Amino acid sequence: QVQLVESGGGLVQPGGSLRLSCAASGSIFVINAMGWYRQAPGKERELVAYIATSSTMYADSVKGRFIISRDNAKNTVYLQMNSLKPDDTAVYYCNAQVVVDTVPRRSLEVWGQGTLVTVSS
Repeated sequence: QVQLVESGGGLVQPGGSLRLSCAASGSIFVINAMGWYRQAPGKERELVAYIATSSTMYADSVKGRFIISRDNAKNTVYLQMNSLKPDDTAVYYCNAQVVVDTVPRRSLEVWGQGTLVTVSS
């Protein structure tokens, strides 16, 4: 019913930048919130950043380096990642809290397939 497609991952040197994108499509009535999680090898998935209607939040580890933004017209969320560190290496997953345009309407939590970010020299 609703799909999330991520893009923008890749290999970058320490101190470099990348921008991730996540586009939502399908039977969407409204997207209440979108965000990014990441999972490094051998570690649990963790929240990186999230954006709702009028608020944003960031993990302490990325504050001041990452910026999350959203284009409501395109149902797309972005994560601008600056001053990247090797510890940022992980698979990054997009997440959305969606109300689907069905009868009756209902809420879904949707995940993307993940995009790999590798920070290495």
